[in-house]
Amino acid sequence: MVHGGRAASRGPSPQRVDDHVNSVVTWIDDAGSGDGPLAGVRVGVKDNIDVAGVRSTCASRFFADRVAETDAEVVRRLRAAGAAVVATLNMAEFAVGVTSQNSAAGGPRNPWDTIRVPAGSSGGSGAAVAAGIVDLALGTDTGGSVRLPASACGVSGLRPSRGAISNDGVFPVSPEFDTVGPMARTVREVADAFAVLAGPPVARTVRRIGVPDVFITADVDPAVAEVVSAAVDDLAMLGYEIVPVEVPEATSAQDVVYTAIYHDAARIHCERLDSRPDLFQPATLERISLGRGISEAERRNAADARRRFCDGLAPLFEDVDVVLTPTMPVDVPPIDGGDDVLAQSRRMGQFTYPWSLHEGPTLAVPVGFHRESGMPVGMQLTAPVGHEGALFGVGERYQAVTRWYTVRPEVCVPD
Repeated sequence: MVHGGRAASRGPSPQRVDDHVNSVVTWIDDAGSGDGPLAGVRVGVKDNIDVAGVRSTCASRFFADRVAETDAEVVRRLRAAGAAVVATLNMAEFAVGVTSQNSAAGGPRNPWDTIRVPAGSSGGSGAAVAAGIVDLALGTDTGGSVRLPASACGVSGLRPSRGAISNDGVFPVSPEFDTVGPMARTVREVADAFAVLAGPPVARTVRRIGVPDVFITADVDPAVAEVVSAAVDDLAMLGYEIVPVEVPEATSAQDVVYTAIYHDAARIHCERLDSRPDLFQPATLERISLGRGISEAERRNAADARRRFCDGLAPLFEDVDVVLTPTMPVDVPPIDGGDDVLAQSRRMGQFTYPWSLHEGPTLAVPVGFHRESGMPVGMQLTAPVGHEGALFGVGERYQAVTRWYTVRPEVCVPD
């Protein structure tokens, strides 16, 4: 089960590498404290997370001159742990979008193939980690915005249990769904960051992993299904019992999330929509404007549907400890992928949006490469609320016997 990988080649500085991927909005002169569990770790944070004295633009012309007065709580914790916060990272404007091309800073690019997207909305975070520009990045995940870039860029990323990591000092999309999550090359590094941001995870025993057939076989790129199925086989060889399961209400979950998020985003940006809609990136404006047509009654119905979805997961997690699906059902699309951003968003987020209804954590892990394009493919592991430790345990065991996380793109800062 030990899979080979190409080692990183010698390369230029982080700034020179970023010329190729455009992952950084603002460089920060920060050497770190030199003491603590994250001493020596170079960290980038998504540009909607406040860093005191630094522009926090949300990749929008609206906030081009906005300078944060204080550190977000997550930044404070990182610095207290010795990390050096060296950059704010590119993103989809106001964290709305799954390709990150709707950025006032110009779209970030995928270091594995710079004509392709890094996914989003935390696209700069995924690209910066994959290219070695930073060791650790923070993104935000509302409907998949940590997990999708992690998958597209071949790194690990966590959407934590709701409320496990503070959102203080983070500009919102939909407060009910917003989370802050760490991204790094390895699951171990993600777990170490989680311990700093939320407290040490509780170790959990995992014996049974549920795999919904519909997530592997239905409407999935065959090359993606092939790679994820091989990962399932690896986990079975590690001794986990693989159990076919069904996820109740999964087919309608994506629409529920869209209804809630677009409704909330339209109300957060109501004044900007009224006064200067021309300042939005076109794709952002198109998506946020959808929320203006969603009534309060429809938003309440979405909240009810979320409760039903979560209630349906209770017996599922009595049967299995973790659920496994592909992170993204399609290959990483090119930057020039067509004009229908809404259709592209639905397709890329088809498997992440349902788990955003869940209160518990989901971990994205790289599991190989698409046999035709050579782009990364990821799986996501989901557990009950507070069971991040279960995900880290499975992810670390998987990475101990595979080598996908060691493979580096050609556009990369040397180790």
